[in-house]
Amino acid sequence: MLKFISKVAIEYNALDPRKAACVELLAQCNARKAKESNPACVVELHRLPDAAAPPRVVVTYVNGVEEVIDAVATPAQELKKQILDRGRLLETEQMFREAGEPWPVVIPEEEIHQSFPGTKPKKAEEKPQAQ
Repeated sequence: MLKFISKVAIEYNALDPRKAACVELLAQCNARKAKESNPACVVELHRLPDAAAPPRVVVTYVNGVEEVIDAVATPAQELKKQILDRGRLLETEQMFREAGEPWPVVIPEEEIHQSFPGTKPKKAEEKPQAQ
C-alpha cells in the first residue's frame, strides 16, 4: 500500500468518535507488510487539540502530489482503495515513461465511439449442431 507514497500524515483528535477510519488506516500503514513495501515512507500521527477539527489523512505521493482526504465521510477501506488506485496510476505512468511512451495516453475521439463486435466462445463455434 505504501509503495508509491513518500509520506502519510494522519490527523485526528483522540476524543473524537469520528476517528475510526484514521485509527484503522494508521494500523494498516504500520503493519509489517506495508512497511516492507516501502521502508522510506514516513507515517506521521498528528493529534489535533481542537475536537471540532475533522479527522483527515494527508498523503504525499512519490511524484510530489499531495492529497488531503476527509476521513469523516470516508471509511478506512475506501481510504485504502483510493491510495491503492492512485498508486496503480503512478505505476502505469512510470511504466509508460520508462518505455519512452507519451503520458497521458490520448485516445482519438473516433476510436472511443467505435463499436465493438464482441467475441464468440470457441466451443460454440467448433461444435457441430445436432439435428
